[in-house]
Amino acid sequence: MSFAPDAFRHHPGLISKIRDPETSFFRDLDLTEVDEKWAEAGEVHVPRYPDEVREAMRKEALGAYWGSDIWVFAYGSLMWDPAVYFAEVRRARLPGYHRSFCLVDRSGGRGTSEAPGLMAGLDEGGDCDGLVFRLAAETADRESEIIWRREMMAPCYKAVFAPVETAHGEVQALCFVADPAAEMIDTDLSHADRVRYLATGSGHLGTSLEYLERVVAGCHELRIDDPELEALLAEVYAAQGKDCSSLCA
Repeated sequence: MSFAPDAFRHHPGLISKIRDPETSFFRDLDLTEVDEKWAEAGEVHVPRYPDEVREAMRKEALGAYWGSDIWVFAYGSLMWDPAVYFAEVRRARLPGYHRSFCLVDRSGGRGTSEAPGLMAGLDEGGDCDGLVFRLAAETADRESEIIWRREMMAPCYKAVFAPVETAHGEVQALCFVADPAAEMIDTDLSHADRVRYLATGSGHLGTSLEYLERVVAGCHELRIDDPELEALLAEVYAAQGKDCSSLCA
């Protein structure tokens, strides 16, 4: 299977920037296997939604969109590693939410209980620039299940459909927004802790700094201006005694 011939027609430069789904860790994610592997490494157990509960949540959330094209908004690792085959990708802006490093990882992904890591979530307020992927109706069931298993593996996010602005018109997109009631979400994390977690967090998926670098690089590729993101990367680099001029430019 491959991407549709014109999937990148709006942004041909992204062809080499988005990972082949067949090489993605998330394509055939086995959560039982992941938990067993990370338990062997002594990582903290993260409560998972049972498969049947997670699937029921997906079908309820998709609701009226079931059987039709489904748009999915991407603002973090989904931008470069969506793990799904899509029919179209567009640059997009989501009003009402902003990119926030508020997902604290102590489970072994990009951080541990001793040195927590940090990843991005969508917090209320402001707006967020990213990408939106269109899952074609004929493959949307399979592809949305892959995304759902990844994003909703544990209580972190709430799935909502929200209006997303693109240069080719507004679309209703599936967005995974931070759930402030979830244990792994900390929207009140101090700035000092945010910098420290990003500078020191590391796990089986890589480092938290690497994650931040990829988000910044993705924004550069799309010419997304995010001064706060640039400043955060500069602070994290400074905490590690590094120079960020190669990315912060």
